[in-house]
Amino acid sequence: MKLARRQFLRLAAGAAALPAVSRIAWAQTYPSRPVRIIVPYAPGGAPDIVARVMAQWLSERLAQSFVIENRPGAGGNIGTEAAVRAAPDGYTLLYVVTANAISATLFDNLKFNFIRDIAPVAGIIRVPNLVSVNLSVPVETIPQLVIHAKANPGKLNFGAPTAGTIPLSGELFKMMTGVNIVHVPYSNSAQAVTDLLAGQMQVSFDVMPTTIEHVRAGRLRALAVTTAARSPALPDIPAVGDFVPGYEAATWQGIGVPKNTPAEIVRRLNQEINAGLADPKIKARLADVGGAVLTGSSAEFGKLIADETEKWGKVIRAANIQAP
Repeated sequence: MKLARRQFLRLAAGAAALPAVSRIAWAQTYPSRPVRIIVPYAPGGAPDIVARVMAQWLSERLAQSFVIENRPGAGGNIGTEAAVRAAPDGYTLLYVVTANAISATLFDNLKFNFIRDIAPVAGIIRVPNLVSVNLSVPVETIPQLVIHAKANPGKLNFGAPTAGTIPLSGELFKMMTGVNIVHVPYSNSAQAVTDLLAGQMQVSFDVMPTTIEHVRAGRLRALAVTTAARSPALPDIPAVGDFVPGYEAATWQGIGVPKNTPAEIVRRLNQEINAGLADPKIKARLADVGGAVLTGSSAEFGKLIADETEKWGKVIRAANIQAP
Protein backbone atom coordinates (compact mmCIF):
# COMPACT_ATOMS: atom_id res chain seq x y z
CA MET A 1 0.00 0.00 0.00
CA LYS A 2 2.84 2.42 0.84
CA LEU A 3 4.49 1.78 -2.52
CA ALA A 4 1.22 2.31 -4.38
CA ARG A 5 0.60 5.48 -2.39
CA ARG A 6 4.00 6.91 -3.31
CA GLN A 7 3.43 6.07 -6.96
CA PHE A 8 0.05 7.80 -6.85
CA LEU A 9 1.47 10.97 -5.32
CA ARG A 10 4.31 11.05 -7.85
CA LEU A 11 1.79 10.69 -10.64
CA ALA A 12 -0.24 13.59 -9.28
CA ALA A 13 2.69 15.91 -8.51
CA GLY A 14 5.14 15.01 -11.26
CA ALA A 15 2.98 15.40 -14.32
CA ALA A 16 4.14 18.98 -14.79
CA ALA A 17 7.69 17.81 -15.45
CA LEU A 18 6.80 15.88 -18.60
CA PRO A 19 8.13 17.66 -21.73
CA ALA A 20 5.40 17.32 -24.32
CA VAL A 21 5.01 20.19 -26.75
CA SER A 22 2.55 18.20 -28.85
CA ARG A 23 0.45 17.53 -25.77
CA ILE A 24 0.35 21.26 -24.98
CA ALA A 25 -0.92 21.97 -28.48
CA TRP A 26 -3.44 19.15 -28.07
CA ALA A 27 -4.68 20.59 -24.81
CA GLN A 28 -5.16 24.01 -26.38
CA THR A 29 -7.78 22.56 -28.72
CA TYR A 30 -9.28 20.25 -26.10
CA PRO A 31 -12.05 19.21 -26.15
CA SER A 32 -12.82 18.89 -29.85
CA ARG A 33 -15.58 16.30 -29.41
CA PRO A 34 -17.98 15.20 -26.65
CA VAL A 35 -16.47 13.97 -23.37
CA ARG A 36 -18.05 11.22 -21.28
CA ILE A 37 -18.01 11.22 -17.51
CA ILE A 38 -18.43 7.70 -16.17
CA VAL A 39 -20.44 7.76 -12.96
CA PRO A 40 -20.15 4.25 -11.43
CA TYR A 41 -23.56 4.53 -9.79
CA ALA A 42 -27.22 4.58 -10.81
CA PRO A 43 -29.05 7.81 -11.68
CA GLY A 44 -30.52 9.71 -8.77
CA GLY A 45 -27.81 9.01 -6.20
CA ALA A 46 -25.54 11.66 -4.70
CA PRO A 47 -22.65 11.13 -7.17
CA ASP A 48 -25.02 11.39 -10.13
CA ILE A 49 -26.66 14.55 -8.77
CA VAL A 50 -23.39 16.43 -8.28
CA ALA A 51 -21.74 15.03 -11.43
CA ARG A 52 -24.55 16.47 -13.54
CA VAL A 53 -24.07 19.91 -12.01
CA MET A 54 -20.39 19.86 -12.96
CA ALA A 55 -21.05 18.32 -16.40
CA GLN A 56 -23.37 21.20 -17.24
CA TRP A 57 -20.75 23.73 -16.15
CA LEU A 58 -17.99 22.10 -18.22
CA SER A 59 -20.26 21.80 -21.25
CA GLU A 60 -21.06 25.50 -21.15
CA ARG A 61 -17.52 26.54 -20.29
CA LEU A 62 -15.73 24.47 -22.93
CA ALA A 63 -18.41 24.49 -25.65
CA GLN A 64 -18.53 20.70 -25.90
CA SER A 65 -20.92 18.18 -24.42
CA PHE A 66 -19.82 16.49 -21.19
CA VAL A 67 -22.14 13.50 -21.09
CA ILE A 68 -22.91 11.48 -17.96
CA GLU A 69 -22.66 7.70 -18.48
CA ASN A 70 -24.02 5.76 -15.53
CA ARG A 71 -22.23 2.41 -15.12
CA PRO A 72 -23.43 0.99 -11.77
CA GLY A 73 -22.58 -2.32 -10.20
CA ALA A 74 -20.17 -4.06 -7.82
CA GLY A 75 -19.92 -1.13 -5.43
CA GLY A 76 -18.81 1.20 -8.21
CA ASN A 77 -16.08 -1.10 -9.48
CA ILE A 78 -17.69 -1.88 -12.86
CA GLY A 79 -17.71 1.76 -13.90
CA THR A 80 -14.25 2.34 -12.45
CA GLU A 81 -12.81 -0.57 -14.44
CA ALA A 82 -14.41 0.80 -17.61
CA ALA A 83 -12.62 4.10 -17.02
CA VAL A 84 -9.33 2.37 -16.25
CA ARG A 85 -9.48 0.57 -19.60
CA ALA A 86 -10.47 3.67 -21.60
CA ALA A 87 -8.04 5.52 -23.86
CA PRO A 88 -6.01 8.09 -21.90
CA ASP A 89 -6.95 10.96 -24.19
CA GLY A 90 -9.08 13.17 -21.96
CA TYR A 91 -12.36 12.05 -23.49
CA THR A 92 -13.22 9.62 -20.70
CA LEU A 93 -13.39 10.97 -17.16
CA LEU A 94 -14.22 9.03 -14.01
CA TYR A 95 -16.40 10.46 -11.28
CA VAL A 96 -14.37 9.54 -8.20
CA VAL A 97 -15.90 9.11 -4.74
CA THR A 98 -14.86 7.91 -1.30
CA ALA A 99 -15.95 4.39 -2.23
CA ASN A 100 -13.00 4.14 -4.63
CA ALA A 101 -10.62 4.60 -1.69
CA ILE A 102 -12.58 2.10 0.40
CA SER A 103 -12.86 -0.55 -2.33
CA ALA A 104 -9.08 -0.73 -2.60
CA THR A 105 -9.09 -2.68 0.68
CA LEU A 106 -12.64 -4.03 0.79
CA PHE A 107 -12.38 -6.02 -2.45
CA ASP A 108 -9.46 -8.39 -2.93
CA ASN A 109 -10.27 -9.49 -6.48
CA LEU A 110 -10.26 -6.21 -8.40
CA LYS A 111 -8.80 -6.26 -11.90
CA PHE A 112 -7.24 -2.86 -11.43
CA ASN A 113 -5.33 -0.86 -8.83
CA PHE A 114 -7.17 2.42 -8.36
CA ILE A 115 -4.22 4.41 -7.04
CA ARG A 116 -1.98 3.15 -9.84
CA ASP A 117 -4.44 3.23 -12.73
CA ILE A 118 -6.42 6.45 -12.21
CA ALA A 119 -4.78 9.89 -12.15
CA PRO A 120 -6.42 12.56 -9.96
CA VAL A 121 -7.76 15.69 -11.67
CA ALA A 122 -9.72 17.75 -9.15
CA GLY A 123 -11.91 17.51 -6.09
CA ILE A 124 -15.45 18.84 -6.32
CA ILE A 125 -17.36 18.45 -3.08
CA ARG A 126 -17.17 17.20 0.48
CA VAL A 127 -20.48 16.26 2.10
CA PRO A 128 -21.69 14.86 5.39
CA ASN A 129 -23.81 11.78 5.69
CA LEU A 130 -27.24 12.35 7.17
CA VAL A 131 -28.75 10.12 9.81
CA SER A 132 -32.46 10.01 9.03
CA VAL A 133 -35.37 7.72 9.83
CA ASN A 134 -38.70 6.69 8.36
CA LEU A 135 -41.53 8.74 9.86
CA SER A 136 -42.92 5.62 11.55
CA VAL A 137 -39.85 5.31 13.80
CA PRO A 138 -40.75 6.99 17.12
CA VAL A 139 -37.52 8.94 17.60
CA GLU A 140 -36.49 12.54 16.99
CA THR A 141 -32.92 12.62 18.32
CA ILE A 142 -29.80 10.47 18.35
CA PRO A 143 -30.17 9.63 22.08
CA GLN A 144 -33.75 8.51 21.40
CA LEU A 145 -32.55 6.38 18.47
CA VAL A 146 -29.98 4.68 20.72
CA ILE A 147 -32.58 3.97 23.40
CA HIS A 148 -35.10 2.67 20.84
CA ALA A 149 -32.51 0.48 19.10
CA LYS A 150 -31.34 -1.03 22.38
CA ALA A 151 -34.93 -1.78 23.30
CA ASN A 152 -35.45 -3.47 19.91
CA PRO A 153 -32.16 -5.25 19.11
CA GLY A 154 -31.93 -6.50 15.54
CA LYS A 155 -35.33 -5.07 14.59
CA LEU A 156 -34.09 -1.88 12.91
CA ASN A 157 -32.40 -1.96 9.49
CA PHE A 158 -30.16 0.50 7.72
CA GLY A 159 -29.45 0.02 4.04
CA ALA A 160 -26.44 1.03 2.02
CA PRO A 161 -24.33 -0.02 -0.96
CA THR A 162 -21.44 -2.31 -0.11
CA ALA A 163 -18.64 0.19 -0.68
CA GLY A 164 -18.55 3.75 0.62
CA THR A 165 -18.79 5.65 3.86
CA ILE A 166 -22.52 4.88 4.19
CA PRO A 167 -22.13 1.36 5.63
CA LEU A 168 -18.96 2.36 7.50
CA SER A 169 -20.82 5.32 9.05
CA GLY A 170 -23.50 2.93 10.25
CA GLU A 171 -21.00 0.36 11.51
CA LEU A 172 -19.05 3.06 13.32
CA PHE A 173 -22.28 4.24 14.95
CA LYS A 174 -23.05 0.70 16.06
CA MET A 175 -19.56 0.22 17.50
CA MET A 176 -19.58 3.50 19.42
CA THR A 177 -23.12 3.22 20.82
CA GLY A 178 -23.46 -0.54 21.30
CA VAL A 179 -26.70 -0.79 19.33
CA ASN A 180 -27.72 -3.71 17.12
CA ILE A 181 -28.98 -2.22 13.84
CA VAL A 182 -28.82 -4.59 10.88
CA HIS A 183 -26.99 -3.50 7.71
CA VAL A 184 -28.92 -4.53 4.57
CA PRO A 185 -26.71 -4.36 1.43
CA TYR A 186 -28.13 -2.58 -1.63
CA SER A 187 -26.74 -2.23 -5.14
CA ASN A 188 -27.25 1.55 -5.03
CA SER A 189 -28.48 4.33 -2.78
CA ALA A 190 -31.58 5.08 -4.85
CA GLN A 191 -33.02 1.63 -4.08
CA ALA A 192 -32.17 2.01 -0.41
CA VAL A 193 -33.94 5.36 -0.19
CA THR A 194 -37.01 3.93 -1.94
CA ASP A 195 -37.27 1.24 0.73
CA LEU A 196 -36.61 3.80 3.48
CA LEU A 197 -39.52 5.94 2.27
CA ALA A 198 -41.73 2.86 2.06
CA GLY A 199 -40.89 1.80 5.61
CA GLN A 200 -39.17 -1.44 4.60
CA MET A 201 -36.01 0.09 6.06
CA GLN A 202 -36.05 2.25 9.16
CA VAL A 203 -32.72 4.10 9.43
CA SER A 204 -30.37 5.73 6.91
CA PHE A 205 -26.78 6.93 7.08
CA ASP A 206 -26.81 8.05 3.43
CA VAL A 207 -24.93 11.02 2.00
CA MET A 208 -26.86 14.26 2.34
CA PRO A 209 -27.55 14.97 -1.38
CA THR A 210 -29.48 11.70 -1.63
CA THR A 211 -31.90 12.36 1.23
CA ILE A 212 -31.97 16.10 1.91
CA GLU A 213 -34.93 16.88 -0.35
CA HIS A 214 -36.97 14.12 1.28
CA VAL A 215 -36.17 15.68 4.67
CA ARG A 216 -37.16 19.14 3.47
CA ALA A 217 -40.41 17.77 2.04
CA GLY A 218 -41.23 16.07 5.34
CA ARG A 219 -41.01 12.55 3.96
CA LEU A 220 -38.07 11.62 6.22
CA ARG A 221 -37.02 12.80 9.67
CA ALA A 222 -33.40 13.98 10.01
CA LEU A 223 -31.66 13.27 13.31
CA ALA A 224 -28.06 14.38 12.79
CA VAL A 225 -25.21 14.94 10.35
CA THR A 226 -22.06 12.84 10.54
CA THR A 227 -19.51 15.65 10.23
CA ALA A 228 -17.92 17.29 13.25
CA ALA A 229 -19.92 20.48 12.73
CA ARG A 230 -23.45 21.22 11.62
CA SER A 231 -24.21 21.68 7.93
CA PRO A 232 -25.31 25.11 6.65
CA ALA A 233 -27.84 23.26 4.48
CA LEU A 234 -29.67 21.99 7.59
CA PRO A 235 -28.49 24.36 10.32
CA ASP A 236 -31.03 23.14 12.88
CA ILE A 237 -29.83 19.54 12.67
CA PRO A 238 -27.07 18.69 15.19
CA ALA A 239 -23.98 16.56 14.63
CA VAL A 240 -23.83 12.94 15.80
CA GLY A 241 -20.68 13.91 17.70
CA ASP A 242 -22.73 16.19 19.93
CA PHE A 243 -24.16 13.01 21.48
CA VAL A 244 -21.50 10.40 20.59
CA PRO A 245 -18.15 12.06 21.34
CA GLY A 246 -15.51 11.40 18.70
CA TYR A 247 -17.90 10.22 16.02
CA GLU A 248 -17.22 11.68 12.56
CA ALA A 249 -17.60 10.46 8.97
CA ALA A 250 -17.95 12.26 5.64
CA THR A 251 -17.61 11.64 1.94
CA TRP A 252 -15.96 13.45 -0.95
CA GLN A 253 -16.25 13.45 -4.73
CA GLY A 254 -14.12 14.56 -7.67
CA ILE A 255 -12.80 13.74 -11.12
CA GLY A 256 -10.09 11.33 -12.25
CA VAL A 257 -8.80 10.13 -15.62
CA PRO A 258 -7.01 7.02 -16.90
CA LYS A 259 -3.29 7.07 -16.16
CA ASN A 260 -1.10 8.59 -18.89
CA THR A 261 -3.73 11.15 -19.84
CA PRO A 262 -1.74 14.19 -21.07
CA ALA A 263 -0.69 16.40 -18.19
CA GLU A 264 -1.84 19.56 -19.97
CA ILE A 265 -5.34 18.16 -20.31
CA VAL A 266 -5.34 17.29 -16.61
CA ARG A 267 -4.30 20.88 -15.85
CA ARG A 268 -6.96 22.29 -18.14
CA LEU A 269 -9.69 20.23 -16.51
CA ASN A 270 -8.43 21.10 -13.04
CA GLN A 271 -8.47 24.80 -13.92
CA GLU A 272 -11.99 24.71 -15.34
CA ILE A 273 -13.42 22.63 -12.50
CA ASN A 274 -11.93 25.00 -9.93
CA ALA A 275 -13.39 27.92 -11.88
CA GLY A 276 -16.77 26.26 -11.61
CA LEU A 277 -16.37 25.76 -7.87
CA ALA A 278 -15.64 29.49 -7.53
CA ASP A 279 -18.81 30.42 -9.42
CA PRO A 280 -21.49 31.65 -6.97
CA LYS A 281 -24.25 29.68 -8.72
CA ILE A 282 -22.33 26.40 -8.54
CA LYS A 283 -21.32 27.02 -4.93
CA ALA A 284 -24.93 27.74 -4.03
CA ARG A 285 -26.15 24.62 -5.84
CA LEU A 286 -23.63 22.40 -4.01
CA ALA A 287 -24.39 24.08 -0.69
CA ASP A 288 -28.08 23.44 -1.31
CA VAL A 289 -27.47 19.69 -1.29
CA GLY A 290 -25.36 19.96 1.84
CA GLY A 291 -21.86 20.05 0.39
CA ALA A 292 -18.81 22.27 0.69
CA VAL A 293 -16.61 22.84 -2.37
CA LEU A 294 -13.35 20.89 -2.48
CA THR A 295 -10.94 23.07 -4.44
CA GLY A 296 -7.23 22.56 -5.09
CA SER A 297 -4.62 21.14 -7.43
CA SER A 298 -4.60 17.65 -8.86
CA ALA A 299 -1.72 16.83 -6.50
CA GLU A 300 -3.77 17.93 -3.49
CA PHE A 301 -6.70 15.79 -4.61
CA GLY A 302 -4.29 12.91 -5.11
CA LYS A 303 -3.01 13.28 -1.55
CA LEU A 304 -6.58 13.24 -0.23
CA ILE A 305 -7.32 10.01 -2.11
CA ALA A 306 -4.10 8.38 -0.88
CA ASP A 307 -4.72 9.44 2.72
CA GLU A 308 -8.34 8.24 2.64
CA THR A 309 -7.34 4.91 1.10
CA GLU A 310 -4.94 4.35 3.97
CA LYS A 311 -7.41 5.57 6.63
CA TRP A 312 -10.37 3.44 5.57
CA GLY A 313 -8.13 0.46 4.92
CA LYS A 314 -7.18 0.47 8.58
CA VAL A 315 -10.84 0.67 9.63
CA ILE A 316 -11.86 -2.23 7.35
CA ARG A 317 -9.03 -4.45 8.53
CA ALA A 318 -9.58 -3.60 12.22
CA ALA A 319 -13.33 -4.34 11.98
CA ASN A 320 -12.79 -7.33 9.68
CA ILE A 321 -15.40 -6.01 7.25
CA GLN A 322 -15.92 -8.32 4.29
CA ALA A 323 -17.40 -7.66 0.86
CA PRO A 324 -20.48 -9.84 0.24
